[in-house]
Amino acid sequence: MLRFLAQRLLKLVLLTFALVVVNFLLIHAAPGDPASVMAGQSGAADERYLAQLREQFGLDRPLAEQLWIYVSRVATLDLGVSHRMQRPVADLILERLPATLLLSVTAFAFAVAAGIAMGAAAATRAGTVWDSLITALSMVFYCTPLFWTGLLLVLLFSVTLNWLPSFGMSTVGADYTGLRAALDVAEHLVLPALTLGLFYLAVYARLTRSSVLEVADQDFVKTARAKGVGEGRILRRHVLRNALLPVVTLAGIQAGHLIGGSILVETVFAWPGIGSLAFDALLQRDYELLLGVFLCTSVIVMLFNLLTDLLYLVIDPRVQMA
Repeated sequence: MLRFLAQRLLKLVLLTFALVVVNFLLIHAAPGDPASVMAGQSGAADERYLAQLREQFGLDRPLAEQLWIYVSRVATLDLGVSHRMQRPVADLILERLPATLLLSVTAFAFAVAAGIAMGAAAATRAGTVWDSLITALSMVFYCTPLFWTGLLLVLLFSVTLNWLPSFGMSTVGADYTGLRAALDVAEHLVLPALTLGLFYLAVYARLTRSSVLEVADQDFVKTARAKGVGEGRILRRHVLRNALLPVVTLAGIQAGHLIGGSILVETVFAWPGIGSLAFDALLQRDYELLLGVFLCTSVIVMLFNLLTDLLYLVIDPRVQMA
């Protein structure tokens, strides 16, 4: 286990370095001049002022030199300064990251739990009306765009029923504290987490159904059933433990995708996470901030993949780490 962790952490460091270089080159290959954007924000756009801005932010240097300076800073955990907000990029990301993690983890937990439950229910009732209903419902969730699902949920639960708030992370001007503040955040979390989770729920439900049906036809399951083991125990101890391996693999890959999917959801619900921060940075050509967000999300994706490999041992100890 220690050798496996050491190898994976070394790979993570090397991959992070490669991502820093690739992200930097891709961002600088995009059209647009950050100096022109900054000059436009300040109301001055003459050539002299543009030259001063390029010199101030190092944009007048060769690309290779800019890359070396940036990689050297990242190695010391210095992500630079946002030219739009005039604040360190690391501080901006750390302020927004908890909101994004709260949204993503909640949506992920809901999608995995509900998806596995629906998939197992459909598999145990294969060919029945319940199986067709769950399958059809999953396809509807999968085919509906995230922004459309979010708007429909807002119209139903916020506008029509007035049960849940429609935007933000907390009630503006309420100044709640303690448990009431936590409940207020939870109320604002329901709709964005539901919107983000429904799409991935459909994927896990379909995958769980097919995997359970495949494992249920194996000889060891038939042997357990012939010995008189109850169907509930067979499903929990024999079928699901083997059927969940492909689900965990896909969940580990898509856990990082939730960070990317949260950009659209955060925009629809005005959720103050790094998704909306990245969107604003893109519009303003804030390269330093955009690179910092890319680096943060990339590291989160790699950590989720490492966690997925470790979960294999919990689900099935026969899995050997390679």
